[in-house]
Amino acid sequence: MYVCVCRAVTEKDIESAVAGGARRLRDLRLELGVTEECGRCAKCARQCLAAALDGNSQPVLRPRPGPGHFSLIQEAA
Repeated sequence: MYVCVCRAVTEKDIESAVAGGARRLRDLRLELGVTEECGRCAKCARQCLAAALDGNSQPVLRPRPGPGHFSLIQEAA
């Protein structure tokens, strides 16, 4: 699933960045370019980052009202 449409960044890209050492949203911004354009992806990118760092639970995207808005819900494995 795309996290940042502006830069075509997916959850897998974020997981790979974490595997490569990313630990903060700033790291994702520098490596992948998330939040550099419109910034709508910041919350989702932060949640994907936390899930990837945690490693125990998978984020699940749930649509919210409005175009292009999603929220992540952590589900126990």
